[in-house]
Amino acid sequence: MSEQFKEALNEDGSLASPVLPEGVKNYLIDIDGTITEDVPNEEPERMATCLPFPDALKTLNEWYDDGHIICFFTSRTEEHREVTEAWLDKHGFKYHSLLMGKPRGGNYHWIDNHMVRATRYKGQFTHLVEKEVTIEVFQNNK
Repeated sequence: MSEQFKEALNEDGSLASPVLPEGVKNYLIDIDGTITEDVPNEEPERMATCLPFPDALKTLNEWYDDGHIICFFTSRTEEHREVTEAWLDKHGFKYHSLLMGKPRGGNYHWIDNHMVRATRYKGQFTHLVEKEVTIEVFQNNK
């Protein structure tokens, strides 16, 4: 098992999926419209020439250096992987992985057995702050 993960056990003592150590976050970061201008898949020539948002580059690289996991999760397709990796490397983004093929259209609702937190990008990439909000959860029928 990788050093960055801890072994986890189910209630019955069987192995469960590994978990990150306390304080380490697993960031899933969109690319288009979040760390650079919003480039649609229909205009892939722009993917090589767009510029990163400076605040995104600085903040993400600080998170990486602090030991967090950086995974870019994009609606770009596999045919755009090479240009996307070259662009990330050219501009100095530090990251662990790149997932292609995120569903397009937004309005995401992620359901998972692990803790999930979502932050909507609204024009400025900064370190995150804690805030109380209303969320949707599963009804507990127990």
